[in-house]
Amino acid sequence: MLKAFHLLFVATVFFLTGCSSLPSVVTSLPESENTVSHQAYIVSHGWHTGIIVPAKKMNVYVPSLSDRFSDGNWYEFGWGDKGFYQAQEVTSGLTLQAMFWSSGAVMHVVSVPTNPQQFFRESDVFGIQLTDNQLNSLMRFIANSFEKDEQEKIIPLKRGIYGNSQFYAAVGRYYILNTCNKWTAKGLKSAGMDISPTFKLTSSSVMDYLKDNQVNKQHAEKTAVPCTTD
Repeated sequence: MLKAFHLLFVATVFFLTGCSSLPSVVTSLPESENTVSHQAYIVSHGWHTGIIVPAKKMNVYVPSLSDRFSDGNWYEFGWGDKGFYQAQEVTSGLTLQAMFWSSGAVMHVVSVPTNPQQFFRESDVFGIQLTDNQLNSLMRFIANSFEKDEQEKIIPLKRGIYGNSQFYAAVGRYYILNTCNKWTAKGLKSAGMDISPTFKLTSSSVMDYLKDNQVNKQHAEKTAVPCTTD
């Protein structure tokens, strides 16, 4: 019995490691001399993380969003399992299905009308500063995460789960080694951050990276020795 279970476990892991890990990381563009700093955010809702970017800039990459949302200054994006994410009630069956035999993926888009830290005051919100090219690479990653129809338009599904929000069809397939939090880590990697998405499977692993990265950056700035000339 144990041998059979072991073989089943090995076969499952082998199958999962061979599964598609879309959406793929976008290669960040090299920086130009004149760069502008832009604000973006990562939000943790407990088990799930999302990416928040300026709405007007994102509308350039996904114009259809401006047809659906017209009142927000920001968008929050989340990627996840089609069945689990859209469910009215989460069950153990849906959880297992999401981890091992997902039926597909969805994007959850929320229009955020106010400052994200105020809008998501019950959640953990972390601000990040991005250059022009970093932000553009991040938004290209988000745009590439949507599944498109024959006219290259995003495909709306159910209404979202909070606020003014909407689900859309997404590329890729959720499974135990390709989670919503790994998707967020891929976004950060696309934005040029030195993060390895491989094992960023939980929200805490993503948020801990951001906080540690900030501490390390501040420490480097404080201990940097200024250049001097003789």
